[in-house]
Amino acid sequence: MAKDYTYSTCRDFVSALASSAPAPGGGGAAALVGAVGTALGNMVGALTVGKKKYADVEAEIVALREKCDDLQAALLDQVPADAEGFEPLAQAYGIPRDDPDRARILEEATLTACKAPMRIMELCCEAIEAIAAFAEKGSRLAVSDAGCGAAICKAALLSASLNVFINTKALTDRAAADALNDRANAMLDKYAPLADAVFEKVRAGLR
Repeated sequence: MAKDYTYSTCRDFVSALASSAPAPGGGGAAALVGAVGTALGNMVGALTVGKKKYADVEAEIVALREKCDDLQAALLDQVPADAEGFEPLAQAYGIPRDDPDRARILEEATLTACKAPMRIMELCCEAIEAIAAFAEKGSRLAVSDAGCGAAICKAALLSASLNVFINTKALTDRAAADALNDRANAMLDKYAPLADAVFEKVRAGLR
């Protein structure tokens, strides 16, 4: 079983990323970064709840904070999930080329390796939606953190997508590859611009 680096220090995780070990890699990094970005948005909510000025949106903010708590946990869970999902593929590459089962095992392992980064993308999309609401309705004193969260979650979304695309490129089943690519591209097309819009609105308000 892959080591869960979310229980290590930040320095240990960065050192592991920089090593030649097959995991953690880009997917695990995207998941961790997505959790950090989500938490920044969540902080805006924390600084909004209980303030009289924002009493009319308090119930919505509280609900968004609960959602972000779940998103943060789910994204952190994807750090070891991504490593575990990559293990079968790393092993499959070691199968002798003359083994008649090699192609089938590689195909199955490649599909497995797509699951975690696709889930990371989905979670980042949800986080960007929540951060957009925090930026719009949350405390003006912390709005810069919402902008940071949007930018960071966008980076995580883009990073996770590359971990999908590098695997779909290797699939023999092009119909399955196209379906996965379509899902990933749909998320990029919708949520990367949303994150940009949040960032730019926050940036404009700070000038």
